Amino acid sequence: MNVSTVNQSDCPDVTVPFPIFFAIGVVSLAENLLVVVAVIRNRNLHSPMYCFICSLAAFNTIASLTKTCENLMIVLAENGHLQKKGSSETKLDDVIDSLLCMSFVGSIFSFMAIAVDRYITIFHALQYHNIMTMQRAGVILAVIWTTCGVWAVLMVQFFASKFIMICFVAFFFISLAFICFLYAYMFMLARSHAREIAALPGSMRGALTLTILFGVFVVCWAPFFLHLTIIMVCPLNPYCECYRSLFQLHVVLMMSHALIDPAIYAFRSNELRHTFRKMLLCSEWRQCS
Repeated sequence: MNVSTVNQSDCPDVTVPFPIFFAIGVVSLAENLLVVVAVIRNRNLHSPMYCFICSLAAFNTIASLTKTCENLMIVLAENGHLQKKGSSETKLDDVIDSLLCMSFVGSIFSFMAIAVDRYITIFHALQYHNIMTMQRAGVILAVIWTTCGVWAVLMVQFFASKFIMICFVAFFFISLAFICFLYAYMFMLARSHAREIAALPGSMRGALTLTILFGVFVVCWAPFFLHLTIIMVCPLNPYCECYRSLFQLHVVLMMSHALIDPAIYAFRSNELRHTFRKMLLCSEWRQCS
């Protein structure tokens, strides 16, 4: 998905060396795969919240893998090993773009699912296990992954349309508004139910973890969507072109989101951190149990 434009301003394009892209992609891929495996193997983590976190990590894994492959293709094309406009290369590029779009949309939906789960945990604690069952969590995840897959294919096929780009950018900002509203509502209710919430161990800690995750997501992805917005609003303005010259930095920041999330999981969750330690330090899982 080519969202960069020819720079016609006095601001030179900022380029990022391929090893940096590759290192971020490989490390984030390993981290998120570790999260997915940890949630699958530890039965104590078999809960709706960790299923949604696992889904978020899986989408991050896809993003890391596909972006690393895309950067590798660019290097191979620049060295004459691939055709930049060959039919097979174009089809592979469309697949990569579809997977990147799916990972982004999936991350948004996963954040929404985690936010709703935290809301039910805090304010409907007694009915939580009846409302948010593992079966319902599975149905929610199936809907999320199916929707994201279909949406991603359609967006890549019709991304040249300005209407589709507008919808893509609007989805980002509307999703941010929805999640921010839900956060504000949760913390307003938390103030009026402080005593009841204090009796729920770990509930507000989970909400705070989600807040940190979402804050990192916004910081990492917002510059990229500002880039898309500028392309639509002021494609020829020299000041806008100066901002667009930083496109590769925006991509690095976008990729860093998948790198930072697992560190937040490990820092905020004792159970997940303990599982990581057992997986990394023990040769056999059964010997560590």
